[in-house]
Amino acid sequence: MKYRLLLILHLIDLISCGVIPNTSKKRFPDAIIVGVKKSGTRALLEFLRVNPLIKAPGPEVHFFDKNFNKGLEWYREQMPETKFGEVTIEKSPAYFHSKMAPERIKSLNPNTKIIIVVRDPVTRAISDYTQSSSKRKRVGLMPSFETMAVGNCANWLRTNCTTKTRGVNAGWGAIRIGVYHKHMKRWLDHFPIENIHIVDGEKLISNPADEISATEKFLGLKPVAKPEKFGVDPIKKFPCIKNEDGKLHCLGKTKGRHHPDVEPSVLKTLREFYGPENKKFYQMINHWFDW
Repeated sequence: MKYRLLLILHLIDLISCGVIPNTSKKRFPDAIIVGVKKSGTRALLEFLRVNPLIKAPGPEVHFFDKNFNKGLEWYREQMPETKFGEVTIEKSPAYFHSKMAPERIKSLNPNTKIIIVVRDPVTRAISDYTQSSSKRKRVGLMPSFETMAVGNCANWLRTNCTTKTRGVNAGWGAIRIGVYHKHMKRWLDHFPIENIHIVDGEKLISNPADEISATEKFLGLKPVAKPEKFGVDPIKKFPCIKNEDGKLHCLGKTKGRHHPDVEPSVLKTLREFYGPENKKFYQMINHWFDW
């Protein structure tokens, strides 16, 4: 880190002298938020933007899973223009469980910094269900979360509903994504753990300044995230960015949705299912969470 800082200071001197032009250009991302879906990836990116050196494209690009056939120049064009010293960061949370994304990202740049947001997989599954059910209101209500998670799957559910583990429909995507260690293994097969930063999605809500500051450091930036830069939505109780005038800039209405009440017996079954899976994940990343 010391030598990198000295190099940056030297290059800044060269720029100020006109030796290196400080022009804006579109660059491939220095870091990518690869997941996990419904764990706080959108909040993480929005909160990181309190740092003026962090730049990101607007919509999710999904290059390494859905749009790879469009080519690298197409991908570069989706990026914002940045100057020397600024960090380009992309977010596409479906990358985490993509079988091809880790290898493709490494092929582009093996030094890419990988950021992963995780939360209690039971809560994540309920959040995933809540989002899906809200999108399906126009075409008919989904079965209850309990039915989807531990009951008989609906006919329209495109998954292997016959495979059950501890009474849980482990083939349902909302459950399968939360078995983090199975997906994490692919990332560790292609990137050293030093290139991967794990964000605690629960703490991102309860203490955003600390989680954002740690991520800034991982990106090689001087942290600017302070507790006074954040507030709380008085209705949703979800963290927001506090502007200079004191007004809150909160995420959209789809963030912080009310989750359905789930039967305690189903929650117990899910926690028993995820217990050993979580331990495998903790051991893999050498970090313990209170799930």
